[in-house]
Amino acid sequence: WSQYIDLPKGFLVNERCKVRLVPLQIQITTLGNLTPSSTVFFCCDMQERFRPAIKYFGDIISVGQRLLQGARLLGIPVIVTEQYPKGLGSTVQEIDLTGAKLVLPKTKFSMVLPEVEAALAEIPGVRSIVLFGVETHVCIQQTALELIGRGLEVHIVADATSSRSMMDRMFALERLARTGIIVTTSEAILLQLVADKEHPKFKEIQNLIKASAPESGLLSKV
Repeated sequence: WSQYIDLPKGFLVNERCKVRLVPLQIQITTLGNLTPSSTVFFCCDMQERFRPAIKYFGDIISVGQRLLQGARLLGIPVIVTEQYPKGLGSTVQEIDLTGAKLVLPKTKFSMVLPEVEAALAEIPGVRSIVLFGVETHVCIQQTALELIGRGLEVHIVADATSSRSMMDRMFALERLARTGIIVTTSEAILLQLVADKEHPKFKEIQNLIKASAPESGLLSKV
């Protein structure tokens, strides 16, 4: 009992033994640091048929486009899904998917498809996922929970994420925040990724932020 070791992944017990469970003495906090080399952007189901139903849809399209422009500037991989595009249409034309690593159709609510997992495995050092799109309480929530279950850190962009109902959106964001998922904003994400005024892409990122529309009220619904 005086010695402790960390058990390797896949450890099996083949004979009777005594096991002592020792609780952690410290609380693990998600720091939420972002660097371009360890980050992937997930754009979830920003499709034409959702336009009339999703609250503030025009605003989240604008913010989503800004995020994808930032990803291109900073060399961050982008993964895009479309929920049953045969019935719900493709990603809206306002969003430029140029350079996206994957654009996949799906019927599963979560974006964590086998193709997505394979793509993440090909990117060395992925630690953080920046997630945005619709609907907050369905595809965003289920994607986020699956990702943190795989040990990834998830940042949900509040001003680029919405639902048909603001109540559904609000309770989803509250639930996700309690699980350790980081609920943040597009400006915070972009500036955290450049991190320094001397970053070679700072001026271009700053111009993206300056070109943003005035706050629509969506953030007041968080």
